Amino acid sequence: MCPLKIVPRLFLFQGEELPPELRSQRVLNKARIPEISRYITSNRENYIFSAITASIDRQVTFEKMVVDGKVLDDIGNLHIPLDARFILNDGQHRRAAIEEALKEQPDLGDETISVVFFIDKGLKHSQQMFADLNKHALRPSRSTGILFDHRDPLSSLACEIVEKIPVFRNLTEAEKTSISNRSTKLFTLSGIYQGTLCLLRKTEKSKAISDAEMKVAFDFWSSVTENMRDWKLAASKDISTHELRLDYVHAHALALHAIGKLGADLLSMPGRDYKEDLKRLNDIDWARKNSALWEGRAMHNGKISKSHTCVTLTTNYLKTYFELPLSPEERQIEDVFLRKA
Repeated sequence: MCPLKIVPRLFLFQGEELPPELRSQRVLNKARIPEISRYITSNRENYIFSAITASIDRQVTFEKMVVDGKVLDDIGNLHIPLDARFILNDGQHRRAAIEEALKEQPDLGDETISVVFFIDKGLKHSQQMFADLNKHALRPSRSTGILFDHRDPLSSLACEIVEKIPVFRNLTEAEKTSISNRSTKLFTLSGIYQGTLCLLRKTEKSKAISDAEMKVAFDFWSSVTENMRDWKLAASKDISTHELRLDYVHAHALALHAIGKLGADLLSMPGRDYKEDLKRLNDIDWARKNSALWEGRAMHNGKISKSHTCVTLTTNYLKTYFELPLSPEERQIEDVFLRKA
């Protein structure tokens, strides 16, 4: 265990001017450091880091501990020469973020982080260690990240929406960001999260959601699900989710995203009753076979696209259908689309 105040002095960075083949680490991505540093300072009581991994470039000696005349093979003192260098194999961004966090909150210095030491066997070995440590690393799916992230108020809200709105509760895939053909699910947690993000005009770094905003989100998505006939049929198992994904645009995350953006504009229009407006959702022709409407707008060559342009073009159609004005950016994207049509 290494005190945080020692980390910046103990583990030094390689010079960025070194060519890639002479480095044992990737180049430090400085854009990542502020976010990791904020994570530490904002969660003083329960931040979590995995161990830093480093190689020692000198010979070391291990002095076994003797207790009551018995030699303990695995416990003792490791003696490292004063001129030894510690080469980071994994953890350089954690190290840089710790240094930044200490500038803001010096009292962090007495807290500790675990370190795993190896004996340095040369550049090629260090490079191989880095490759091995990162080869099998796999980020969790977006939906799993949302499901398990109790610090993020938007993640918690998305989970509550799924739990409390019957159509979503029965049809939402909470772990994967894509749905297989055999799945009985229709939505993903990440799709509902993204739609709610747009509805409330929040960013992923938003720190708080008011009770009023939570009520708006619950009421809006309740009204949407009440006015999507096919979704209700899927929830009651009167139609297969596979069939809906195959045949309809509304059975994809693109639609949740666009409906959320539509909702944000409906809510911002004084004098409009969005619940009354949303009753018209059932009248939209969501069928993918309606290529005159959806090809190029929500689909490319018959396949649903979640690109920013397609989300915007799908939103544009919904806003026009509900007689809402387009923003300058939306108008520009719409004009380009119409010129190509």
